[in-house]
Amino acid sequence: MEERAYWLAWSQISGLGPVTLKRLQQRFDLLSRAWTADSQALATVEGIGTQTLRRIEKYRRSMEPSVLLTQHLQDNPHVWSMAEDLYPRMLAEVADPPPLLYYRGHVQPEENHGHTPLVAMVGTREPSEYAKRWTRKIAYALAQRGITVVSGMAEGIDTQAHLGCLEGGGRTIAILGTGVDMIYPPRNQGLYHRIQEQGLVISEYPAGTQPHRAHFPKRNRIVAGLCRAVLVMEAPTKSGALITAYQANEYGRDIYVLPGSLDNPRAMGCLGLVQRGAQLILGIGQLLNQLGAIPPLPAATTTASPEISPSLPAIQAEILKTIQQLCQQSGDGSVPFDLIVQSVDKSAGEVSGEILQLELQGFVSQLPGMRYAPQSSPSSGR
Repeated sequence: MEERAYWLAWSQISGLGPVTLKRLQQRFDLLSRAWTADSQALATVEGIGTQTLRRIEKYRRSMEPSVLLTQHLQDNPHVWSMAEDLYPRMLAEVADPPPLLYYRGHVQPEENHGHTPLVAMVGTREPSEYAKRWTRKIAYALAQRGITVVSGMAEGIDTQAHLGCLEGGGRTIAILGTGVDMIYPPRNQGLYHRIQEQGLVISEYPAGTQPHRAHFPKRNRIVAGLCRAVLVMEAPTKSGALITAYQANEYGRDIYVLPGSLDNPRAMGCLGLVQRGAQLILGIGQLLNQLGAIPPLPAATTTASPEISPSLPAIQAEILKTIQQLCQQSGDGSVPFDLIVQSVDKSAGEVSGEILQLELQGFVSQLPGMRYAPQSSPSSGR
């Protein structure tokens, strides 16, 4: 609860976005420590310049985080900060996770910890009958297989995805571009209440936040970040669904598209994704087999990190320490390669070469999906 107050306080400072806040956490480990750090230390965090430092100093003098949190919880009783165990594990790994997530509905820790697979289904607000039919069929099949379907509760494909999942008796999660107390579009009021009964409604915006056109592209990164895979069912060349797909690609998620006709302008965005390397959905059985091949996330570990051998070269010691710290901060047993690169001042090629050396010496192990985990003790003879 104490650390949550500091996540809330930092998130209120103008000029500090999700990327900078994550860098702040990586620099100080705890945002409560960052709150008492001097300006010289804060200035070492990329993204915090002179103007931002002035705003931070002014805000810290006028605000008590615990008081702010008490007031905030009156209207927002259900909220996770990145410091908490129930903050979704997959989302915490991306470069720009929301510092706070508000929710309504029924929480399943297995989903948050990455043990239950989450798959996103997105697409146009004005789909063809073909796309609506297949969206509903696939969502139903995913629900029957125990896969949680994630979408944005918009009209069109999103609505069909949620409905198909509910009809299949599964859990579904809606990511909103408003506060979780707002129903948008209003015609989805019945769907909103059904989702709360059989799943979750999530937003990065506090209660009372009205719809705004800038909110919806931002919420798409949450859809992409939460899930292991994204299914684009039908999308024209200018579509929010393509934003979700591009972000999913940046996050290292798998992308699948429903094949459409060249005569259908609403399918041209999907065809473009295929050209970029997305996989085609060629049937429900084939899709379920492919999704079933996605390896589960390794169980989180809380074991203490071993001491780093003084014989290691400095760059390898730095990378190994970074891997250990990132795993401890997130509570995970592994960390994605791109996050390691972001956390050290080296090129991706150089980091890859040094990690290979650490692997050969038994200090780290590679897991599926370009993830790395520190070994409890280095093995010999490798």
